[in-house]
Formats: sequence, C-alpha cells, structure tokens
Amino acid sequence: MADVKEAPSVRDQVSDEEWRLRQELAAAYRAFAELGWDDLIFTHLSVRAPGPEHHFLLNPYDLAFDEITASNLVKVDTEGRAVMKSPHPTNPAGFVIHGAVHMARDDAKCVMHLHTIAGQAVSAQEDGLLPTCQTAMISMAGGVAYHDYEGIALDLDERQRLVADLGDKNAMILRNHGTLTLGETIADAYLRMYFLERGCQVQIAALSGGAKLNTPPQGTPQKTAAQAAVGMTEVGRALAWPAVFRKMSRKHPDLLT
Repeated sequence: MADVKEAPSVRDQVSDEEWRLRQELAAAYRAFAELGWDDLIFTHLSVRAPGPEHHFLLNPYDLAFDEITASNLVKVDTEGRAVMKSPHPTNPAGFVIHGAVHMARDDAKCVMHLHTIAGQAVSAQEDGLLPTCQTAMISMAGGVAYHDYEGIALDLDERQRLVADLGDKNAMILRNHGTLTLGETIADAYLRMYFLERGCQVQIAALSGGAKLNTPPQGTPQKTAAQAAVGMTEVGRALAWPAVFRKMSRKHPDLLT
C-alpha cells in the first residue's frame, strides 16, 4: 500500500490571504469527511486563489478528504492543471464543473460538489427537493437550480448548459449525480451545502417511513426561504463557520500545516 506523499509546506510561497484560504478549505474537507459526505477521492471543493490570475485551490486527486492539509491543496488553472509544484496528481476532468461555475460567476469564489447518498437519491426523484422540513426550506433561499444528467462530466460543451441552468442561483441539484453550492466565501458555500444536504437526508428519511407526508401551509416554504435569506450569510460567516473551523482545527491540527 502506497504511503501518503508528504507535501512540503508552502507557507513561505503564498500570501497571508491565500494561506488562510488554504486552512479554511482544508477544514471544510475534514468537516465533510466527518459527516460522511466524501466519496473516496471523487468530488471536490474549490476556492479561487487571491490575485489577478484565474487560479484555484483544489484537493489532490490521490488523497481522501480526511488527508487534506493547507499545504497539500493543489493550485490549478481554469483547466485544472497544476500551476505550483506538487508531489500529488491532479484530475483536470474533475474540474470541468468547478471551472465552469468559477469562470461564469464573479461571486463564485468557492464551489462545492458532493456525491452523497441522500443528495444522489433526491437528484433521482422527479420532484427534486421537497419542503419536508425547515432545513430544506432554508436551503431553498435564493432557489435551487437543476441540471439534467449528461454522463460523466468530461464534455467541455456541457459547461455552457450547466451554467445556463444554474443562472443566478447558489445551489444546484445535478440530476442523477449529486449536489452543488457556491458562495463568495468558503463559509457561504459550506453553509448552503450543509442545509441542502441535510434537507436531502430528511426527505429520504421521511419518504422511507411510508406514511403520508405533511404538506406545509401554502406560502410557508417561500416565507421560510425569504426569512433565511435575511441575515443567513452574516450568521454563517460570523458564527457558524468559525465554530466549524475551530472544531476541525482542534480535532485535526495537521490540517493547518
């Protein structure tokens, strides 16, 4: 069995701003690993690196989410090719979706894409995400976009259709595939993914019970989404995400290196 290649520290090669982003992104990887929302090595969380270049930080292709650190994140260009020396391989094909969203939306500083069981299950249901609980209704703040499955995301032509389907929304269900969120910060994208995935989990659990589901009163889902849209970003950035970051840093101090 191959040992994990130790990436040398890149602290002295990057700005303070990039180093902080690296630490936060590594913490997000660890948090999703703890939630069981990873999929071996096959999904990604990415963030735009500071600077005028269109460069992004992405997980190495050969590492699991619980192995990600600030230094072993790979800096890539819009095609997913490494632009800084790294002992780890990259997966340019895996950046097709991320690159498309990053380049199409100036506010898409961070993009998260997962293949969870619940997320894929909801993506396979005709009606998509339902307002089965408060969490799901909160995740609908700003709307949830849908994109039909076209096969493994290797076709660059799919980028245009994916971006068109996403529009100005910050959450998307990729039909028969998984979930995607974006945000101006890691905190924004993380919180949106947390609520979206929790909503999917509750939906699958509720439907598996076999009983008839309660339908919220007319207009309540829209009211709840509107309520969540007010102040949720500030709560996420100032309170929820810092708590997640501190927890991951305490439990996995190596992520900061």
